Amino acid sequence: MERLEFAIRIKASREKIWSVLWEEETYKKWTEVFCEGSSTISNWNEGDTIHFLSPGGEGMYSIIETKIPNEYMAFKHLGELKDFKEMPIDEETKKWSGAMETYRLTADGEFTDLVAHVDVVEKYLDYFKETFPKGLEKVKELAE
Repeated sequence: MERLEFAIRIKASREKIWSVLWEEETYKKWTEVFCEGSSTISNWNEGDTIHFLSPGGEGMYSIIETKIPNEYMAFKHLGELKDFKEMPIDEETKKWSGAMETYRLTADGEFTDLVAHVDVVEKYLDYFKETFPKGLEKVKELAE
């Protein structure tokens, strides 16, 4: 597994960017670059489970490992979802179960630096290298 880093500078407050990242309506807008109609099911508390879903109920489930509002969010990805249900960990899932995805917001005057780290298995490296920057550009557009 490889850890990728993506960064973008946004002319907005950490609070504004945080709301764009994690509030339901704007989350759907910036993540549509990954999957049209994507959504989450979670109460967004540290230590709780979160389901990242496609409209058809496919996706993955994770734990919100760390949440520091307006500063840092870390997800630990655990397994797959099918038909809106958590699937047992199989051999394929073991290859990426435990992968981390983190978002850090650092204020710098009237700007905020957003840095994301994503653990990715080899077969998805090119996809994430191409798609993730598009997602961050969408966050920037929505926040500014």
